[in-house]
Amino acid sequence: MKKFSAYIIIISCLLVIYSCQQPGGNSPGSEFMPDMAHSIAYEANYYNYYYNNTWGSEDEYYKFAKPGLPVEGTVPRGSSDRIRIPGANDSKPYYYPNTEEGRERAKAELIDNPFPITDAGIAEGKELYNIFCGICHGEKGDGLGYIYDVTEAYPVAPKRLIKGTTGNEAVDMEMVLASNGRYYHAIMHGINLMGAYKDKLNYEERWNVIHYIRSLQAKDMGLEYNQYSNTLNSVDRPAGDLVTAAVMEGDDDHSHEGHDGDDHHHDKEHNHDGHDADGHHHHDDSDHKHH
Repeated sequence: MKKFSAYIIIISCLLVIYSCQQPGGNSPGSEFMPDMAHSIAYEANYYNYYYNNTWGSEDEYYKFAKPGLPVEGTVPRGSSDRIRIPGANDSKPYYYPNTEEGRERAKAELIDNPFPITDAGIAEGKELYNIFCGICHGEKGDGLGYIYDVTEAYPVAPKRLIKGTTGNEAVDMEMVLASNGRYYHAIMHGINLMGAYKDKLNYEERWNVIHYIRSLQAKDMGLEYNQYSNTLNSVDRPAGDLVTAAVMEGDDDHSHEGHDGDDHHHDKEHNHDGHDADGHHHHDDSDHKHH
């Protein structure tokens, strides 16, 4: 009897010691309520099988956790959120790193704006420019934004985006003649004291901001830059009547689908967003061309 009691005491001591095991090496330690730390749920693209799960085998867990195809109709991160499904374009990777070499490549290779000039696009670009850019570069693009011209909080003057007034043609026309890639790379990664805005503006919004900057340059020089005319440069293409044609075509499609009563609503929406079938086509072609 005494020997049996001794065994009980020894076993009890061992259980107490084991229950107080600390984590280290390959041992996670002892867990009083393991389900509190190890969820039986799984996370996509992350393999973290737990042997105490109650819903399936290790092989089944692996099949659920491994990468799968995206859900039909979803829009990848980084793509324009202004294009309606199913016409949504795929994601737009940016292959130019935040280095001086990447910046020079972007300046040399990103020439065309993938979106045609539309009045709606310029209007959106103006709104976004005044929110994110005008505070430094000025509402007119003259580099006299509030944060510099009034508060003098910045030790370095923001870049003047319109034609300069020094009398040196090369200096004065620097930003007017700058490629679209120079602007886009600065928006993506920032430059000098300017921070990056790639997380603030989506793909289409960045290009609309550049359209608006071009319109400021044209206005300052007495030139035209709008949906029907561009006398500022030979690169950016006006959409002309293509937007109107696309809207009318879209109305016809809706009528065929039996949505005649909604024609006016969709016509207004298309005009506001400034999207058209030709714009989508050029958008994709440009992406393949430059990236």
